[in-house]
Amino acid sequence: MIVTVDNLSFCYGDARILEDLSFTARPGEITTIIGPNGAGKTTLLKCVANLFKHDGEVKFDGKEFERKDLFEFLSYMEQNTDLDVDLNVFEIVLLGMIQSLGFYVSDEDIEEVYKVLDLLEIRQFADRKIGELSGGQRQLVFIAQALVKNPSVIILDEPTSALDLFHQYNLISFMSRITKERGCTTLMTLHHLDVAYKYSDNLVIVNDHHIYSEGSPKEVFTQKMLRDVYRVRSTMMKDEDGDEHFIVLGPLET
Repeated sequence: MIVTVDNLSFCYGDARILEDLSFTARPGEITTIIGPNGAGKTTLLKCVANLFKHDGEVKFDGKEFERKDLFEFLSYMEQNTDLDVDLNVFEIVLLGMIQSLGFYVSDEDIEEVYKVLDLLEIRQFADRKIGELSGGQRQLVFIAQALVKNPSVIILDEPTSALDLFHQYNLISFMSRITKERGCTTLMTLHHLDVAYKYSDNLVIVNDHHIYSEGSPKEVFTQKMLRDVYRVRSTMMKDEDGDEHFIVLGPLET
């Protein structure tokens, strides 16, 4: 499902947060939104998911939808995964199918939950209370909740924020594979620039209320961009496999 954002703007009261943003996210691709703290990345995701009222248009395969109708094909994972409820992991993931559930849980529903728990290798937590898990484990549970109904559009806000480096790469590699295998459109925010560079198909860089640039990682990841947007000095290097990495050398002189 193609997600088209056209001239999107958003204000908190009199404060302009986003102004005239336009970009496209396509099926089978990860579109990653990056930018400095306070750039409005989370706000942008909430606007795309129709959680915030905004100016401009967000269309899915050329159509606009009310919030209640988006559930049929869109899953959204919040950045904050703290949850003060007495539910176990199986129940939390099952809630991701809530609108498709009837008065009872079918064998097919149970099978789908266990299938996604197996995909993320967290089946061993199925009977554990969500409050007993670490922050990183909770993030994996809520990603499972987002995936369980096989959505056409997946929106993830900082899905790796509580994960160590190994699990950051592992998770985004997993999401890249799932996105391509299922042909879904994945839109996410990330802070780890090397992960974004390696696994994103399309990058949208937000800075100073606007889109600074959009394109493939090789097109938009430049030393100039890192100076302008992140105010750091950087260099490019290749590892033993020939993969390119941006190395941050330090902040710009002030």
